[in-house]
Amino acid sequence: MAALDLLGRRGALRILWELREGRALSFRALASATGLPPGTLNSRIKELRVAGVVEPAGIYRLTGQGSALLTALWPLVQWSEDWAKGREMS
Repeated sequence: MAALDLLGRRGALRILWELREGRALSFRALASATGLPPGTLNSRIKELRVAGVVEPAGIYRLTGQGSALLTALWPLVQWSEDWAKGREMS
């Protein structure tokens, strides 16, 4: 439940998405990519760092755990794309 709580917070999944595939972004680039206000972005980054899925190194990137999390979420992405296509046809 703690993981779902974390991922359900505004912008958390978007941050993970923007850092996918080995991307590393500065705070400014991450703010631009996510569209989150700086305060919200700062809070989410802190929470994701405490959870061990994002690490700073002058720029932000996913940890091994963060990459594993995105791999685990991939079936949900595929399901949502299929679901959205079905909704368009309705």
